[in-house]
Amino acid sequence: MRFLITGANGFVGKPLCAELLRQGQSVRAVVRQRSQFLDDIEAIIVGNIGGNTDWLNALRGVDVVIHLAARVHVMRDTVADPLAEFRRVNTAGTEHLARCAAASGVKRMIYVSSIKVNGESTHGDKKFTEADSPNPQDPYGVTKWEAEQALRWVASETGMEVVVVRPPLVYGPGVKGNFAQMLGVIAKRIPLPFASIHNCRSLIYVGNLADALITCATHPAAAGHTYLVCDGEDISTPDLVRQLGRGMGVPSRLFPCPPALLCIAGKLAGKSQQLERLLGSLRVDSDKMRADLNWVPPYSLQQGLQATAEWFRTKHT
Repeated sequence: MRFLITGANGFVGKPLCAELLRQGQSVRAVVRQRSQFLDDIEAIIVGNIGGNTDWLNALRGVDVVIHLAARVHVMRDTVADPLAEFRRVNTAGTEHLARCAAASGVKRMIYVSSIKVNGESTHGDKKFTEADSPNPQDPYGVTKWEAEQALRWVASETGMEVVVVRPPLVYGPGVKGNFAQMLGVIAKRIPLPFASIHNCRSLIYVGNLADALITCATHPAAAGHTYLVCDGEDISTPDLVRQLGRGMGVPSRLFPCPPALLCIAGKLAGKSQQLERLLGSLRVDSDKMRADLNWVPPYSLQQGLQATAEWFRTKHT
């Protein structure tokens, strides 16, 4: 079976390609520029992804496409119309790839969407499920949902099988963004005001996500479904800090602070969204995938956090 992976040299793409190769699969990578990582993989360089991208050479002889490449959250977006730019890549680019894939004889396309299609947070014992009404709140989530709908249209028109996967926050060696910033703060032993927080968040280790994507690509029962995936073990922000600290061999320094005061401080600092992810809950129910595909995450939450902490410690010492 030949796989085409878009975004192959990214955070998720690298371990996904490595696992496919370990399993003896044929892998072709689509990237914007070559890297040392791709020395043993057939790579095709394409330009920016959009409604006019030339996919002909990349798709030749491919059985399964796993589409990782996307425009993600931009901290300081300088484009005049961010939503239009998200739509160009995430919506139009995905639909165009799907139509080209179907025309080239691709049997199945796996689309890595986002839990942001469901919404930004959960409350109490509530967990997001596949049955929830979509409630995206930002351009990234909106365009991921639009892309999902476009893929369903393509599937119904062409017969190509489509599987949609919505992960929550992905972590692991090589992680960037807010998670990497948290690792840096913990490593510096900076005290954090999270001791009074009692939230609950679902995460997914990058190794578990790679395994889930391969399962969705190869299991006959996956065709046509949308799946929410996670490690299956939720964690609070203070416990996350403690486990990462232990993994790096440094003490976690937590002190209590009223959440309401933290929210006020976040607004004044212009960090409301980042703080909400630290204070709020977002729980995911992955039972449907486990039942349909008999999927079990190969790594526990503790193993994933330990691997992430050790990577960061090694990289920064």
